[in-house]
Amino acid sequence: MAELIVHHKRIIRNIEKMNSFLSEKGKEWSLVTKVLNGHRPTLEKILSSDAVKETHSIADSRISSLKTIKDIRKDIVTMYLKPPAKSSVKNIIRYADISLNSDFQTINLLNEEAKRQDVNHRIMIMIELGELREGVVREGFLDFYERVFDLSNITVIGLGTNLGCMYGIEPTFDKLIQLCLYEQLIETRFNQNLELVSGGSSITLPLLKRKKVPKGINHLRIGEAIFLGTSPLEQKKFMNLSTNAFEFKGNIVELQKKQTQPDGIIGNGNVGHVETFSEAGSLKEEYKALLDFGVIDVDSDNLTPKNKKAQFLGTTSDLTVYSLGQDISKYQREKIMHFQPNYMAVARLMNSKFVKKEIDSL
Repeated sequence: MAELIVHHKRIIRNIEKMNSFLSEKGKEWSLVTKVLNGHRPTLEKILSSDAVKETHSIADSRISSLKTIKDIRKDIVTMYLKPPAKSSVKNIIRYADISLNSDFQTINLLNEEAKRQDVNHRIMIMIELGELREGVVREGFLDFYERVFDLSNITVIGLGTNLGCMYGIEPTFDKLIQLCLYEQLIETRFNQNLELVSGGSSITLPLLKRKKVPKGINHLRIGEAIFLGTSPLEQKKFMNLSTNAFEFKGNIVELQKKQTQPDGIIGNGNVGHVETFSEAGSLKEEYKALLDFGVIDVDSDNLTPKNKKAQFLGTTSDLTVYSLGQDISKYQREKIMHFQPNYMAVARLMNSKFVKKEIDSL
């Protein structure tokens, strides 16, 4: 079985470094754990660390993951990251202390459920700033807030925006200053003090480092930088964070010399995807490694082989093929290939029941 190794202490050190960095900048932050897909052993290691105590909250986009987090530590403040489905309202109130919202009918249902459970539920209202995902349109946000402030068991603690996730709209100083202006309008119009102005995710960190984030932005939702050590804005390492918290190992179940190109009529019956071939070199033979994972488990485009000479050839539902060239001496004894997974690879691998997860004890 292919294996994903989790170096949990590297994750915890990244949390500690982020605590120091954001504290110096006067920002609060929520640790976004959705890449872990609710994997309890990893969450137990992370949530038991003192570093987590300095975060504002633990955020996730899966209710089942928030339930696991509450099971591990009831005292932790939890945040539900995406607009709730109406069918999920009961469990949102039960397992999320805070939720992000952009639909008034849903917020009204949350209010009614909060009454039934005799709790006060906190929300942040998301504002649309160009990414065209969730968010109240700018022309109607004041009317929206006015209706929400009247709800008995709902407390509006802030506003936020989502950038960089779907179209890749980058956060800029101008975009973020708009968010700050909306917060000022709300506070002036309704005489309400908002606790949080949430200006994005790991994608905003490079701007913060360059002092291009307005002072009014006081909260970020950060996942990728903690777990992968990178920011999606620049697709490279951020500060001195560890980029090696996860390692993926695939078992070589067959290692033989075969032709470079397939032989026969290629039809439309394939379920995976392959590299394209040219006519040249069709008779060339190289060693092919057949690995015990496939597209059900992970997209090979999101894996980088540690062996830089290894070349991806193709993948199917549960097997993947790499060319190893003519030299296979390093694979004669240990028939394993090592990979560096990116964020989406870790998310997929964590979700696959066909991949073993190993928590590093070091």
